[in-house]
Amino acid sequence: MRSTFSGLNTMVRGVFANQLSLDTVGHNITNASTEGYSRQSVNQAATQAQEVSSLYGGALVGTGVDAMSIMRARNVYADKQFWAETSTHEYYKAEQVNYDKLEAIFDDSDNTGIKDAMDAFYAAWSALSKDASADSSRVTVIEKGNIFADKMSTVASQLQDQINAQYDDMRIHLAEVNDINDQIVELNKNISGAEAVGAQANDLRDQRDLLVDKLSAYMNVNIYEDDKGMYTVVSNGISMVNGINKLTLEMSDPYVNTDYGINDYSIIIKESGVAFIPQNGELKAEFDTIAEDKGYIDNLADMAAFMMTTFNTMHQQGAGIDGTDGNIGPYNNTTTYTGPTYGINFFGDNNTVYTWDANNHCVAATEYTNATIARSLSYTQTVVNGTTIYTPSVDITGTVNSTANLKGINILNAMSINSKLTEVGGTSLVAARKLSVEQDVSSTGAYLTTYSVKADGSKDGTNAVNLSTLFNLASDNVTTTADVTYSGTAVNMNSRAINDISLNAYYQSVMSQLGTDANSVDIKESAQDDLITQIVNWRSSTSGVDWNEELTNMIMFQKGYSACSRCLTTMDEMLDRLINSTGTVGR
Repeated sequence: MRSTFSGLNTMVRGVFANQLSLDTVGHNITNASTEGYSRQSVNQAATQAQEVSSLYGGALVGTGVDAMSIMRARNVYADKQFWAETSTHEYYKAEQVNYDKLEAIFDDSDNTGIKDAMDAFYAAWSALSKDASADSSRVTVIEKGNIFADKMSTVASQLQDQINAQYDDMRIHLAEVNDINDQIVELNKNISGAEAVGAQANDLRDQRDLLVDKLSAYMNVNIYEDDKGMYTVVSNGISMVNGINKLTLEMSDPYVNTDYGINDYSIIIKESGVAFIPQNGELKAEFDTIAEDKGYIDNLADMAAFMMTTFNTMHQQGAGIDGTDGNIGPYNNTTTYTGPTYGINFFGDNNTVYTWDANNHCVAATEYTNATIARSLSYTQTVVNGTTIYTPSVDITGTVNSTANLKGINILNAMSINSKLTEVGGTSLVAARKLSVEQDVSSTGAYLTTYSVKADGSKDGTNAVNLSTLFNLASDNVTTTADVTYSGTAVNMNSRAINDISLNAYYQSVMSQLGTDANSVDIKESAQDDLITQIVNWRSSTSGVDWNEELTNMIMFQKGYSACSRCLTTMDEMLDRLINSTGTVGR
């Protein structure tokens, strides 16, 4: 049977429900600017009705409202989309930052870059070719060559610094990832405990989802929730967090990479020692940008290798400013030659022969003891853009001390001006003059022929012209035919570190590729940013706090609270009349 005071209970429930709703509205408003907060609402439901008698049988009378739960508004599908796309977005952002740094390192706009140094070196050889006897021009060639080599080395050093900075950032990011995983584990524990009684730990869940948001910036993540409300965080098939358990990521011990002059690292799982390879996010971008930076060191090394091999060999074909003509002959090459000074290495050590090993993509540096340069009885006839160049072949003889294969940064480190050229009087060794081999027609007999080696006049700069031509000479513009091929090695235009294109074209192609890649990443990052904005707006439309909506709810619940209170007062007055006034008539 329905109680006399049941109406009071109905109104009390209404007061409590509206008060709880008002408290929740206040909680929403105060957290409107809280990062990761999800709008909450009270899930209300009518309480069980009571049966009363009526004319046509029993009737059910409502007993009010009750707050079943406080729920947060959250779009799980939007969350998963956000986590997946954030990893890609952060990957592009990290790549974009690296490209910005690369463009700053290779900046040629202020006339202090590699391009300017290479052009100045080329111009110095062109000037020397007009007057090979001018000592000032020889000094300029050495100085500009030194600036060119120094600029190449400086850029390579900056790339090394960039790689080391990437590893430092990776170390910091791993510490942040481990800290996030620690917090997720603690929140898993707290959420499981709080929800054991059936409640929803909304604020704790918001904090945990915010941590997953941050974690997704570093790596790809997949989130699974068990029946206890705890998250399992999986990345690349590995459970980083599993309920109250987690794995720890750390940098491996350094291993020396001699090709690039740096220490390389990998990411390993501390508990198992297994390597962890991120598939997306900022961590993957750091590995990829390190590999890309190494690629640019390789590009510089190819340019340096060209100067150490092809350029050096061409320099050896000429003669310095001193010396006189001499003879080689007869054919058995038994006569000692004392003629003009043959060209030496312009770059590198004076006692080392540098050759390009295309199969292993390295410079083979063969060091000699007491190395001497000798002219052989052969020359190569080379046609460059219709002009025939006769190049005598050069043999470097002596006792082989050792041979080293130079790669990467080691080629750039070896690319320095030959110390012989920087000694007092060393400028006379700059081989700008042309050497030629001529047959002495007065000699008789096939094996008694005498050849003379001659250097043109002191002002001749033919070899300087040949050297300057190398800067813009592609291999397909060269036709080489062997003529007198008794021995020796001439300049090989078909086996070059920069392949078939010229040195200038090679550098321009590298810079063009850098610009193209940087622009491509900018476009991808912009498109991904637009996608992230759409997903954020999508999430916010569900979980975000709308001030207008909350103020409207506040007025509605305020009116509901007042109405329930007023109704409660009215019922109280009715009961007061019933209890205190009914039945007093006639007493």
